[in-house]
Amino acid sequence: MSAQTPSPFVRTRWWWVRHAPVRGDGGRIYGGSDIPCDCGDAHVFAGLAPVLPRGAVWVASHLGRTRQTAEALWQAGDFSVDGVVPRLTALPALAEQNLGAWQGQDRARFFAERQPLAASYWFAPADERPPGGESFSELCERVNGAIAEMTAEHSGRDIVAVAHGGTIRAAIALALGLSPQGGLAFAVENCSLTRLDHYDSPDGTGWRVGMVNAQPWLGAGEGGGPAA
Repeated sequence: MSAQTPSPFVRTRWWWVRHAPVRGDGGRIYGGSDIPCDCGDAHVFAGLAPVLPRGAVWVASHLGRTRQTAEALWQAGDFSVDGVVPRLTALPALAEQNLGAWQGQDRARFFAERQPLAASYWFAPADERPPGGESFSELCERVNGAIAEMTAEHSGRDIVAVAHGGTIRAAIALALGLSPQGGLAFAVENCSLTRLDHYDSPDGTGWRVGMVNAQPWLGAGEGGGPAA
Protein backbone atom coordinates (compact mmCIF):
# COMPACT_ATOMS: atom_id res chain seq x y z
CA MET A 1 0.00 0.00 0.00
CA SER A 2 1.44 3.34 -1.03
CA ALA A 3 1.90 6.09 1.52
CA GLN A 4 -0.74 8.78 1.58
CA THR A 5 0.32 11.93 -0.24
CA PRO A 6 0.48 14.84 2.24
CA SER A 7 -1.78 17.79 1.58
CA PRO A 8 -0.04 20.71 -0.13
CA PHE A 9 -2.14 23.13 1.93
CA VAL A 10 -1.60 24.47 5.42
CA ARG A 11 -4.99 25.42 6.86
CA THR A 12 -5.35 28.01 9.61
CA ARG A 13 -8.93 28.24 10.85
CA TRP A 14 -10.27 31.49 12.29
CA TRP A 15 -13.32 31.13 14.54
CA TRP A 16 -14.78 34.63 14.97
CA VAL A 17 -17.26 35.21 17.80
CA ARG A 18 -18.97 38.53 18.31
CA HIS A 19 -19.26 39.65 21.94
CA ALA A 20 -22.46 39.24 23.95
CA PRO A 21 -25.15 41.96 23.81
CA VAL A 22 -24.58 45.35 25.38
CA ARG A 23 -27.74 46.28 27.28
CA GLY A 24 -26.51 49.14 29.44
CA ASP A 25 -25.82 51.65 26.67
CA GLY A 26 -28.99 53.68 27.26
CA GLY A 27 -29.74 53.62 23.54
CA ARG A 28 -26.50 55.43 22.74
CA ILE A 29 -23.77 54.62 20.23
CA TYR A 30 -20.78 53.08 21.97
CA GLY A 31 -18.42 52.01 19.15
CA GLY A 32 -14.91 51.75 20.56
CA SER A 33 -15.94 52.70 24.10
CA ASP A 34 -15.15 50.16 26.82
CA ILE A 35 -18.66 49.24 27.93
CA PRO A 36 -19.60 45.88 29.48
CA CYS A 37 -21.86 43.28 27.90
CA ASP A 38 -24.51 40.96 29.32
CA CYS A 39 -23.46 37.29 29.42
CA GLY A 40 -26.56 36.13 31.29
CA ASP A 41 -28.08 34.11 28.44
CA ALA A 42 -26.70 30.74 29.54
CA HIS A 43 -28.41 28.80 26.74
CA VAL A 44 -26.53 30.87 24.14
CA PHE A 45 -23.14 29.92 25.53
CA ALA A 46 -24.23 26.32 26.13
CA GLY A 47 -25.10 26.09 22.43
CA LEU A 48 -22.01 27.87 21.17
CA ALA A 49 -19.25 26.36 23.33
CA PRO A 50 -19.47 22.79 21.93
CA VAL A 51 -18.97 24.08 18.38
CA LEU A 52 -15.63 25.74 19.12
CA PRO A 53 -12.36 23.79 18.86
CA ARG A 54 -10.23 22.60 21.75
CA GLY A 55 -6.52 23.39 21.79
CA ALA A 56 -7.02 26.69 19.96
CA VAL A 57 -5.22 30.00 20.30
CA TRP A 58 -7.60 32.50 21.92
CA VAL A 59 -7.46 36.22 21.15
CA ALA A 60 -9.78 39.16 21.77
CA SER A 61 -9.71 42.92 21.55
CA HIS A 62 -8.56 44.97 24.53
CA LEU A 63 -12.16 46.01 25.30
CA GLY A 64 -13.66 44.29 28.33
CA ARG A 65 -16.79 42.96 26.65
CA THR A 66 -14.75 40.57 24.52
CA ARG A 67 -12.96 39.15 27.57
CA GLN A 68 -16.31 38.80 29.36
CA THR A 69 -17.65 36.81 26.42
CA ALA A 70 -14.60 34.55 26.23
CA GLU A 71 -14.80 33.82 29.94
CA ALA A 72 -18.51 32.98 29.64
CA LEU A 73 -17.64 30.49 26.90
CA TRP A 74 -14.96 28.91 29.11
CA GLN A 75 -17.54 28.50 31.87
CA ALA A 76 -19.97 26.86 29.43
CA GLY A 77 -17.50 24.32 28.05
CA ASP A 78 -14.26 22.58 28.96
CA PHE A 79 -11.54 24.03 26.73
CA SER A 80 -8.62 22.76 28.80
CA VAL A 81 -6.00 20.50 27.21
CA ASP A 82 -4.08 18.20 29.54
CA GLY A 83 -5.37 20.29 32.42
CA VAL A 84 -4.16 23.58 30.95
CA VAL A 85 -6.86 26.21 30.39
CA PRO A 86 -6.69 28.62 27.43
CA ARG A 87 -4.91 31.94 27.74
CA LEU A 88 -6.58 34.98 26.22
CA THR A 89 -4.34 37.46 24.38
CA ALA A 90 -5.68 41.02 24.02
CA LEU A 91 -5.02 42.61 20.63
CA PRO A 92 -6.02 46.29 20.39
CA ALA A 93 -5.96 45.97 16.58
CA LEU A 94 -9.12 43.83 16.84
CA ALA A 95 -11.10 46.57 18.60
CA GLU A 96 -14.33 48.02 17.26
CA GLN A 97 -14.28 51.08 15.03
CA ASN A 98 -13.52 54.28 16.88
CA LEU A 99 -16.63 56.31 16.09
CA GLY A 100 -15.19 59.48 17.59
CA ALA A 101 -17.74 62.22 18.27
CA TRP A 102 -20.60 59.87 17.35
CA GLN A 103 -19.98 57.79 20.45
CA GLY A 104 -22.42 58.76 23.18
CA GLN A 105 -25.03 60.11 20.76
CA ASP A 106 -28.59 58.80 20.83
CA ARG A 107 -28.65 55.96 18.28
CA ALA A 108 -32.24 56.44 17.09
CA ARG A 109 -31.79 60.20 16.61
CA PHE A 110 -28.48 59.62 14.79
CA PHE A 111 -30.10 57.34 12.21
CA ALA A 112 -33.16 59.57 11.86
CA GLU A 113 -30.94 62.47 10.82
CA ARG A 114 -28.87 60.55 8.25
CA GLN A 115 -29.61 59.10 4.83
CA PRO A 116 -30.07 55.33 5.30
CA LEU A 117 -27.85 53.03 3.22
CA ALA A 118 -29.28 50.01 1.44
CA ALA A 119 -27.46 46.70 2.06
CA SER A 120 -25.47 48.18 4.94
CA TYR A 121 -25.44 47.20 8.60
CA TRP A 122 -23.40 50.18 9.73
CA PHE A 123 -23.42 53.83 10.67
CA ALA A 124 -21.86 55.38 7.58
CA PRO A 125 -20.19 54.61 4.25
CA ALA A 126 -16.88 52.80 4.65
CA ASP A 127 -14.76 55.82 3.74
CA GLU A 128 -16.51 58.33 6.01
CA ARG A 129 -14.44 59.19 9.07
CA PRO A 130 -16.40 60.37 12.14
CA PRO A 131 -15.02 63.55 13.73
CA GLY A 132 -12.16 62.49 15.98
CA GLY A 133 -12.50 58.82 14.97
CA GLU A 134 -11.62 56.46 12.16
CA SER A 135 -13.40 55.25 9.03
CA PHE A 136 -14.46 51.65 8.53
CA SER A 137 -11.85 51.44 5.75
CA GLU A 138 -9.18 52.39 8.30
CA LEU A 139 -10.53 49.74 10.66
CA CYS A 140 -10.16 47.19 7.85
CA GLU A 141 -6.51 48.12 7.39
CA ARG A 142 -5.59 47.51 11.02
CA VAL A 143 -7.67 44.32 11.28
CA ASN A 144 -6.15 42.92 8.09
CA GLY A 145 -2.68 43.57 9.46
CA ALA A 146 -3.48 41.73 12.69
CA ILE A 147 -4.96 38.78 10.79
CA ALA A 148 -1.85 38.50 8.62
CA GLU A 149 0.45 38.56 11.67
CA MET A 150 -1.57 36.01 13.64
CA THR A 151 -2.01 33.69 10.66
CA ALA A 152 1.76 33.66 10.11
CA GLU A 153 2.53 33.19 13.80
CA HIS A 154 0.01 30.40 14.34
CA SER A 155 0.04 28.76 10.92
CA GLY A 156 -1.91 25.50 10.87
CA ARG A 157 -3.68 26.19 14.17
CA ASP A 158 -7.22 27.05 15.20
CA ILE A 159 -7.64 30.67 16.31
CA VAL A 160 -10.72 31.68 18.31
CA ALA A 161 -11.11 35.45 18.03
CA VAL A 162 -13.71 37.12 20.26
CA ALA A 163 -14.27 40.52 18.73
CA HIS A 164 -16.82 43.03 17.45
CA GLY A 165 -19.29 43.43 14.62
CA GLY A 166 -17.09 45.81 12.65
CA THR A 167 -13.99 43.70 13.18
CA ILE A 168 -15.70 40.56 11.91
CA ARG A 169 -17.15 42.36 8.89
CA ALA A 170 -13.61 43.47 8.04
CA ALA A 171 -12.41 39.85 8.27
CA ILE A 172 -15.23 38.69 5.98
CA ALA A 173 -14.39 41.39 3.42
CA LEU A 174 -10.76 40.26 3.46
CA ALA A 175 -11.66 36.60 2.97
CA LEU A 176 -14.03 37.32 0.07
CA GLY A 177 -11.82 39.93 -1.58
CA LEU A 178 -14.46 42.61 -1.10
CA SER A 179 -14.03 46.33 -0.70
CA PRO A 180 -14.60 47.62 2.85
CA GLN A 181 -18.01 48.85 1.72
CA GLY A 182 -18.88 45.33 0.58
CA GLY A 183 -18.12 44.01 4.05
CA LEU A 184 -20.81 46.25 5.53
CA ALA A 185 -23.53 44.19 3.81
CA PHE A 186 -23.11 41.33 6.31
CA ALA A 187 -25.19 40.94 9.45
CA VAL A 188 -23.10 39.83 12.43
CA GLU A 189 -25.27 39.25 15.49
CA ASN A 190 -24.12 39.12 19.10
CA CYS A 191 -22.44 35.81 20.00
CA SER A 192 -22.71 34.63 16.39
CA LEU A 193 -19.98 32.47 14.89
CA THR A 194 -18.14 33.15 11.63
CA ARG A 195 -15.45 30.72 10.44
CA LEU A 196 -12.88 31.74 7.86
CA ASP A 197 -10.19 29.26 6.80
CA HIS A 198 -6.85 30.49 5.46
CA TYR A 199 -5.01 28.15 3.08
CA ASP A 200 -1.31 28.43 2.34
CA SER A 201 0.50 26.47 -0.35
CA PRO A 202 3.67 26.78 -2.46
CA ASP A 203 1.49 28.21 -5.23
CA GLY A 204 -0.17 30.94 -3.17
CA THR A 205 -2.70 31.64 -0.46
CA GLY A 206 -6.45 32.00 -0.24
CA TRP A 207 -9.51 31.92 1.99
CA ARG A 208 -12.56 29.69 2.26
CA VAL A 209 -15.70 30.66 4.12
CA GLY A 210 -17.06 27.98 6.45
CA MET A 211 -19.93 29.92 8.01
CA VAL A 212 -21.08 33.50 8.61
CA ASN A 213 -23.32 34.74 11.42
CA ALA A 214 -24.12 31.20 12.60
CA GLN A 215 -26.20 30.99 15.79
CA PRO A 216 -26.05 27.35 16.90
CA TRP A 217 -28.38 27.90 19.86
CA LEU A 218 -31.25 28.73 17.47
CA GLY A 219 -33.31 26.45 15.28
CA ALA A 220 -33.98 29.34 12.89
CA GLY A 221 -33.98 33.11 12.99
CA GLU A 222 -33.05 36.31 11.27
CA GLY A 223 -30.76 39.11 12.31
CA GLY A 224 -31.47 42.69 13.21
CA GLY A 225 -30.02 46.08 12.45
CA PRO A 226 -26.73 47.80 13.23
CA ALA A 227 -25.25 48.13 16.68
CA ALA A 228 -21.81 49.00 17.91
